[in-house]
Amino acid sequence: MYVLFEESGQFKSATILSEADSSLQVETTSGKRSKIKRANVIFTFKDALPDTLIESATQLANDIDVEFLWEMGPKETFNVERITKEYYGDNAGTVEKTALLLCLHANPIYFHRKGKGLYLSAPEEIIKAALLAQEKKRQQAQQQEEWTQALVQGEVPEVLRDILPTYLNNPDKNTLEWKAFNQALDITGLQPAEFLLKLQVFPHALAVHRARFLGQYFPKGTTHDDVEIPTWEPLERATVDAYSVDDISTTEIDDAFSIQKISEEEFIFGIHIACPALAVNRDSDLDKVARQRMSTVYFPGDKIPMQSEKLIQAFSLNEGNYAPALSLYITANIQTGEIIDEQTKLEEVFIKENLRTNHLDHVLSAEALENPLSELPHANLFKPMWALTKHLSKAREEVRGKPENHNRVEYLFSLEGPADDPNSQLTLTPRLRNAPLDLMVAEFMILCNSRWAKLLDELGLPGIFRSQQNGRVRMSTHALIHEAIGVHHYAWTTSPLRRYVDLFNQRQLIAAVKHGISARLVAPYKPKDADIFSIISRFESCYTSYSDHQNKMERYWCLRYLEQNNIKRTTATVLRDDLVRLDNMPLVIAVPELVDAQRDDRVEIDILSVDLYNLKVESRLIQLLES
Repeated sequence: MYVLFEESGQFKSATILSEADSSLQVETTSGKRSKIKRANVIFTFKDALPDTLIESATQLANDIDVEFLWEMGPKETFNVERITKEYYGDNAGTVEKTALLLCLHANPIYFHRKGKGLYLSAPEEIIKAALLAQEKKRQQAQQQEEWTQALVQGEVPEVLRDILPTYLNNPDKNTLEWKAFNQALDITGLQPAEFLLKLQVFPHALAVHRARFLGQYFPKGTTHDDVEIPTWEPLERATVDAYSVDDISTTEIDDAFSIQKISEEEFIFGIHIACPALAVNRDSDLDKVARQRMSTVYFPGDKIPMQSEKLIQAFSLNEGNYAPALSLYITANIQTGEIIDEQTKLEEVFIKENLRTNHLDHVLSAEALENPLSELPHANLFKPMWALTKHLSKAREEVRGKPENHNRVEYLFSLEGPADDPNSQLTLTPRLRNAPLDLMVAEFMILCNSRWAKLLDELGLPGIFRSQQNGRVRMSTHALIHEAIGVHHYAWTTSPLRRYVDLFNQRQLIAAVKHGISARLVAPYKPKDADIFSIISRFESCYTSYSDHQNKMERYWCLRYLEQNNIKRTTATVLRDDLVRLDNMPLVIAVPELVDAQRDDRVEIDILSVDLYNLKVESRLIQLLES
């Protein structure tokens, strides 16, 4: 005796070896013995060979007219034995019955399965709808295949031209267009961005890098809505003139300096910070924009500001104007470095001039600043600042336990042409971090950040503080030592036009200035405000991503610099292992043959090829150079 049964959605035949109430021991055509449940048995038979039953029935099923079978079939639930007699006659055998079973099972549009060997003919309207759906699916599959083949051959169908750029970031994977594109990816073995570049959906690698970043972080565009700047209460005007110090490309001027002479040794130094927190109130429209962006994004030749140009112009410390500022006044002895007094004020400050480092670096040397007879621009400001800078730096070094390294060369990236055009010409301007102007500005910013962080901490005001302990830099709501900088309190407070954390802290500082020890009761953010942790988390995420994009774009333009200047051979300095930093540019690459070189060794290398998409350089070692 033989049996036809169903297993894992397939019909199989076997020889019955033994039977029990709920199961059968069988041997399949392959010789495998197994136990099957009686519930899976369709029927038993003995008038056909199990070895050939399925094959013979399949051939017979292919000749069955499904539409005729549906028309002649019963309108109520029926079993396969009944319809076999009606279709083939009383003399039909197991092969015919199996053929009809396979046909019924293979056509769910016409016959709905109702149980083991039981079926029900589908209503006519259901069949028509199902056939339409089936035809639509067939046409879609054909369309998908046509699009896929076109893409594989490097052609972009017109209907896909506007959709493909969106596949760089967050594609809708339920669409037919994406499925065609994804199928083409499988065939070519390429990643989406590489394939889009190959298809010239993006004209060059620079466009891919920019679109990927902007699509992820600025999907609605980089422009600002026209939001009205609210007014603020009139402020007392300071009696000092202030000077900002920035490179020539800076347009968001956050900080400026003033000086008042008390005696030959004592001076009052003013550090004046732009004060947008006067207008950007918590949860206002302006605040929501700033909190969404979290920081200005910088990259060669361009930037995406955190705040609107209207607000920047309202609060930027531009020369020739009185500007609202949060000012820190430090009374200090420049001979001893002693800080005698400090005071924080909310006021308007007259910005006398926006000084540019590009115009001053070559004259403000350490020797000239320390020579009492030297004639320097703004000597009455910079000479006392330089004297105090040295004391402040020394005090921090005592906390750090070691001097800071200011000998690293940094580079300014200048593009002649649009930032989105790879043919724009790049100029790299080297600048030592130990330039006196840099050291002065940095030291006074650290002084301001540490003093205001201490003020927030002493008043018990929530702030967003930065610290470093055991090599780990972190942000938190508690002031802790920053070992790398060498201060016991530290918070970002000096760039409120460019960083949201600084804007946050400035709101708290304004409350401190206005209300003193009662500021905790009226400050925008109270102790244990859960919103602060959300801000820290989002800021760190955005700031890291923005920094990564800036580094990527700087690397891209360094590679373009190699191409634009046809640099095929150059020199470099070994960093570690096979990594070297090219001379005269901030580019680190790997040199595979570099095995015996030591750190700081000089090498000569060939530039073999440049990959602007993967931002890689293929290089070859020529020789080690003598020190």
